[in-house]
Amino acid sequence: MRYLNRRHDPVRERVLSVIEQRMPPTDLKKASLAIGKNHAYLHQFINRGTPRILPQETRLRLAEYLEIDPDLLLPTKNAREEMSRGHDIRDEDASVILIPEIRVSAQAGGGAEIDREDVRASWYFPSEWLRHELRAQPSELRIITIEGDSMEPQLFAGDKVIVDLSRTEPSPPGVFILNDGFGLVAKRIEHIPNTNPPRVSIVSANAQYQSYERDVPDIRIIGRVVWVARRI
Repeated sequence: MRYLNRRHDPVRERVLSVIEQRMPPTDLKKASLAIGKNHAYLHQFINRGTPRILPQETRLRLAEYLEIDPDLLLPTKNAREEMSRGHDIRDEDASVILIPEIRVSAQAGGGAEIDREDVRASWYFPSEWLRHELRAQPSELRIITIEGDSMEPQLFAGDKVIVDLSRTEPSPPGVFILNDGFGLVAKRIEHIPNTNPPRVSIVSANAQYQSYERDVPDIRIIGRVVWVARRI
């Protein structure tokens, strides 16, 4: 594999410079995870030239994370000339993608907000499975831990769930992670028809816990639970 002299590539130099100066602090690994890539993605881009240029979707996500103008990450003239000559510049992702496990828990009580940089662990999943089976963008997925028994037997304490942060509408009904005003909880949410302002029913799977209703503006839906893993 050919290594790149990044001193002659302003885009790579710019990425390194911004990451070194960013507040709060970050690094190539955290930035890679934040844009939904495996932890070595930006290291390979900067030091090995893989991919040769950042695909547009990746470029926009990285610019958003670094809080810079996306145009600052546009390919150089030489890279554009390579493109016009038919060089293959596809995103050379690995066959697996890393999904970060976030250091929060969803329970039937108080909780915390999901912080994309507070990573507890890293899980690898086949990229094709994430996109086609879960029908999700990897950058929108986070893993969190369930606590408490309010969702038994559907979810148990200690279960790891994948949350799709892009799916915040309770239609169709399903299990969501939300902040109900008292903390972060995992509950089944269903829209109540013909309510103004719109209201939702928040239901526990465990019959020992009562259902309750909230006005939609009074809650914050974090994302839909799309996958679960547990120890047998």
